[in-house]
Parts: sequence; structure tokens; C-alpha cells
Amino acid sequence: MALAEPGSLSYAPAVALIALGYHLASRLAYVLYIGTMLRRQERSGYFTGRYGAEAGFRRFRRAAFLLMSNDAVSFVVLCLVSRRTLGQPSAAAIAAGVLLLLVGIATKLWAAATLGGDAYYWRNFFAPPVPVVPATTGPYRFLRNPMYTVGYLQTYGLALLVGSRFGLIMALFDQAAILAFYRLVERPHFAALDSHARAAQNVPSPIRSDDP
Repeated sequence: MALAEPGSLSYAPAVALIALGYHLASRLAYVLYIGTMLRRQERSGYFTGRYGAEAGFRRFRRAAFLLMSNDAVSFVVLCLVSRRTLGQPSAAAIAAGVLLLLVGIATKLWAAATLGGDAYYWRNFFAPPVPVVPATTGPYRFLRNPMYTVGYLQTYGLALLVGSRFGLIMALFDQAAILAFYRLVERPHFAALDSHARAAQNVPSPIRSDDP
């Protein structure tokens, strides 16, 4: 189904709605599956008990990689098939979109490189408890959580660049979902892990209770 030229219907509604539903399902699968599996690993050693520490982590990482990749691709497809639903992008919108894309992608890559590949895939859920030392290098010198804050600007940027109303809506939903994941899964785990390890060593924790 061909997309209409600017000035008329600028997207195929059925295709856009299918893409919207698919991306919504992809994001929910990403945060719910990973959140549930990490919780199970934390509480009962779901992966490590069945496969061992290394094999269990590799199995989880493969599933997480596929879900994260599918989520990212589905968002790009959504923006493309629903382009110009905000009208033809103006020069200002295009400039803002490019800027947000560059800043968001650069920040996410910088944060991922700072943490390392294992930490990017939540390796600490599969390792023995050790004191948590908050990252203070790279973008973590300026932001407490660059991965889930500034590191999501590229989603808004792409939506603006192609004028996708659905893209903007889902960019907001995606970021809200990952921040909820952080607050409900990641942050409690880091706090418990650090508290357990430091209690054994009688060392005070550097983790602040008001971290976002």
C-alpha cells in the first residue's frame, strides 16, 4: 500500500495501527519479560540454578538481546509507516530531531561503553553479592542515570524528524516503561545487593535513597 504525497493522507492507517500494536507488544515483552526473569533470578536463582552462572547469564543475555533489538526495530518501523501524521516536518522540527537523535545515541553509546557489555545486560543479577560502586566516569559524571534519561532522546528525535504522531506517543510510553522497570526492578536490586555485601563487610553504602 503506497503512502500518499504531502498534503493528502500521509500514511496508511491500517499499516500504522498494526505497527503501533506491534511496537506496544514489543515494548511490553521487553520490560515485562526481562523484569520478570531478573526478579526470578534474584529470588530463586532461576537461570544459575538450572544452567550455572555463566551458561545461565548467556542464555538470559541472548533472550534480552533479541527482545531489545526487536523493540528498537519495531519503533523505527512505526515512525516510518506513520510519518507526516504531525504534518510535513518543518525545518525547525528536522533540526531538533537531528539534534535529539545525535545527543541521545551518543549518550546511550557512551553510557554503555562506560558500564561495559556485561553490566549492560544486568550481569550483577547473576554474580555473587559485592558492594555496588556507582559509576562516576563517562556520562555518569553528569547524570545519575544517563541510559534511561538523555539516552532516550533519540526516540523523540526520530519521531520529530519524520513527523510521526504515533512515534512521539510511543517514545513517551517507552521511556515511562523503562523508568518504571528501573524503579521496580533495577534500583531495589542494587540497593539490596549493596546492603547485603556491605553489611557483611561493615561498610556504609554510597547509594542514595533519592536516586531516580
